[in-house]
Amino acid sequence: MHTDLSTHATGSELSAPADDAAFLRRYPADVDWSAPITPNRVDAILDRAVRNFPNKPCCNFLGRQTTYAEIGAEVEKTAAALKAIGVEKGTRIGLFLPNCPTFIVYYYAAMKLGAIVVNYNPLYTIEELRFQVEDSGTEIMVTLDLKILFDKVDELLALGVLKRAIVGSFPALLPPTKAVLYKLLKGKELANLKRAKRGDLVLHEDQLPVPPEPFQPTEISPHDDIAVLQYTGGTTGTPKGAMLTHANLSANIQQLEYWAPSVEVGKERVLGALPFFHVFAMTVVMNFAISRAAEILIMPRFVLNDALKLITKGRPTVMPGVPTIFNAINNHPKLKSFDLSSLKFCLSGGAALPLEVKTEFERLAGCALIEGYGLSETAPVATCNPIEGPAKDKSIGVPLPRTRLSLRSIDDPNEEVALGEKGEICIAGPQVMRGYWQRPEATADAFIGPYFRTGDVAVQDDDGFYFIVDRIKDLILCSGYNVYPRRIEDAIQAHTSVEEVTVIGIPDSYRGEAPKAYVKIKAGLELTTADLLAHLEPKLSKIEMPSEIEFRDELPKTMIGKLSKKELKAEIEASA
Repeated sequence: MHTDLSTHATGSELSAPADDAAFLRRYPADVDWSAPITPNRVDAILDRAVRNFPNKPCCNFLGRQTTYAEIGAEVEKTAAALKAIGVEKGTRIGLFLPNCPTFIVYYYAAMKLGAIVVNYNPLYTIEELRFQVEDSGTEIMVTLDLKILFDKVDELLALGVLKRAIVGSFPALLPPTKAVLYKLLKGKELANLKRAKRGDLVLHEDQLPVPPEPFQPTEISPHDDIAVLQYTGGTTGTPKGAMLTHANLSANIQQLEYWAPSVEVGKERVLGALPFFHVFAMTVVMNFAISRAAEILIMPRFVLNDALKLITKGRPTVMPGVPTIFNAINNHPKLKSFDLSSLKFCLSGGAALPLEVKTEFERLAGCALIEGYGLSETAPVATCNPIEGPAKDKSIGVPLPRTRLSLRSIDDPNEEVALGEKGEICIAGPQVMRGYWQRPEATADAFIGPYFRTGDVAVQDDDGFYFIVDRIKDLILCSGYNVYPRRIEDAIQAHTSVEEVTVIGIPDSYRGEAPKAYVKIKAGLELTTADLLAHLEPKLSKIEMPSEIEFRDELPKTMIGKLSKKELKAEIEASA
């Protein structure tokens, strides 16, 4: 196995910040930046919850509740079965699954074996899947007997790209009555495994062996052993697998535990609406919830009405989400018929949180909406606003314990910028990846010493809070000037008729590039180009004013619900 590991400073190796460090001046009083981070194997958090809260519910999937003892037993059984069919330390296991208990079981079974989980987006095309399978060396793909999933896996097997597949039963995950109804009413959505192109390579989970001897977890070196290959989105190039070790993931869990002391062990319920295959949900929903022995209210995918019904009935106390989810809740025409009062606080990540969305959600839900920031390469959380003040609007907050940020010159990353100046965010800490899978050159380019270069541009204020300006690769070079789409988007979002907005750069014969805005108007409201330009005139410079504004009924989004520029840029390129 060629991993090309690079060694970077961990949180324990970073020097403590000076007492006058800007971010410490407003650091939460109940959080210690220097708190110890102990490297550990990821599955230890599940073992702890099973040991201390065996009868507490671990997850609730469409009405079927499973306790920690039951999940723990299923994980051990599955790990033993995987070991019996040849899975060992370093084996890459793909999870091609929607949110469901099966994801939790196979994820933690892999952790116990020292195998490496490779997360897959269920919406990927065959070509996207093929690339990731071949790049990662995925040997076994775990999926469900849903046609929309299994047919793609079957094709990969037929192409000779994939060696084996394990298929779980979707109806078996449902409460008994719902399972019967699903087979009767939606049976056509289930795959017929007997007609698989390569049925000889398909193993139904009921066919997994049951070894007679008790399972013994594989020995793990948290710093050295990779737990997850988390592929980056690839919107600016070929996707790369971020190598997240057991130490990276366990560190980020501990950092979140320090950051949110008000989250009580064994007493919380977390809404699992974000897809577990995404690094945000993997850590902040699944792993963090399990570390706190919380109940995860699992949604296979986010549907607004279903989510609001689940919040009303299931009474979650914490809801991680992306800005588009909170914006959708804000604009639901019958929001008053739902009850959001159980929520203690909500966490927003994955994209910039517009101030208007934050303010309106807090007014409607009666709880704080906290913005944080991170990347696949940082497992993912690097900064966050304090859970209980002092938060700052439009800020990504301050570094988590044992995390250091350094703003570097965009022209010369070896140079730090002065306080208040724009610079590229560079991050060092125990949650920062070991490097990119089998890409030593890309790994070397991504680091300056112990600091990971994010590609995001930010400024730091006098209180040490960070504010993202934009992504370096999203910069629009307009007549030689740097134009930041984020600034234009914030100005457009401030209009009361705007629900969503995305700004990209388009070719311009005179200026080289010019900004173009794509806007979705709130239901029942009207907005013209002239009205919007009049709104923007006092807010933006002439060079920042959009050269084009296009109104659309919907804007493209990623699987996690984050507004996506990739499809819009592709449209422009195709029409050139």
